[in-house]
Amino acid sequence: MPRTTALDPLFTAVDTESLTDRHLATLAAGTLAAARVPRFLDPAACAAAMVTLGRLPTADYDPARVPTPILRFGPALNDYRDQDGRLDAGRYWRDAEAARAAWQRAGMRPDPIAVSMARLGSAWGAAVTAATIGGRAVFGGTLREINAGALIHYDDIGREFPDGLFDQEVLAQLAFNVWVSVPAAGGATTIWRRRWEPADEQHRHAYGYQPETIAHCQHVSLTPQLGDALLFNPNNFHAVEPNPGRRRIAFAFFVGLTTTGQLIAWS
Repeated sequence: MPRTTALDPLFTAVDTESLTDRHLATLAAGTLAAARVPRFLDPAACAAAMVTLGRLPTADYDPARVPTPILRFGPALNDYRDQDGRLDAGRYWRDAEAARAAWQRAGMRPDPIAVSMARLGSAWGAAVTAATIGGRAVFGGTLREINAGALIHYDDIGREFPDGLFDQEVLAQLAFNVWVSVPAAGGATTIWRRRWEPADEQHRHAYGYQPETIAHCQHVSLTPQLGDALLFNPNNFHAVEPNPGRRRIAFAFFVGLTTTGQLIAWS
């Protein structure tokens, strides 16, 4: 069961057989901490994904920016910001098209990203579509192998690109992960009931923040099991603890609730 420091009775993590529009709405509103779907993917689908992974071009982040090794496939928009906080469009679209081509060549079946987006769309009652920039669909659906942990950080597309980025206006941002390989121990995701404040910059560390930032804050911690899916609001500070031994691999993307009530996706 999730480990919870009980202060706000609404800030909890729930296990559910399937996601609903209520889960998405409460996560978007910032009350629920996380919704987990055990066995979202069955063992056969996870095994098939692991076989296909060898056909995807993966690389580590620049250690100067990301001090803990994280293996990745697929471009994430926040990696393509220039010094003025704008998208380096030429470099991004080049890498996005290359990633799409590599994904098609890999021939992953079943496709964990397509399955995940279809189920989210069913829960919401309308299909999840790709976010667009100038009418052009962005890449959605990255692969991340995090074994050495991830720093305390938050994700907020509105702060990453304060001048706006998508054709759609995003009201709330959610993060989706589904694991196709998990360690026997460790690797928990912790989510704090705490969002960024300007004074937090004194605790900045590489892409993340020092533990003082979230000291004494209410939190939930969830250790992934094979095939589990996790949906949470990444505007809250969150982190991944290191794990020994077996690989911790997830497919992931962001989901945005727009001003018109649509769900859009990006990485």
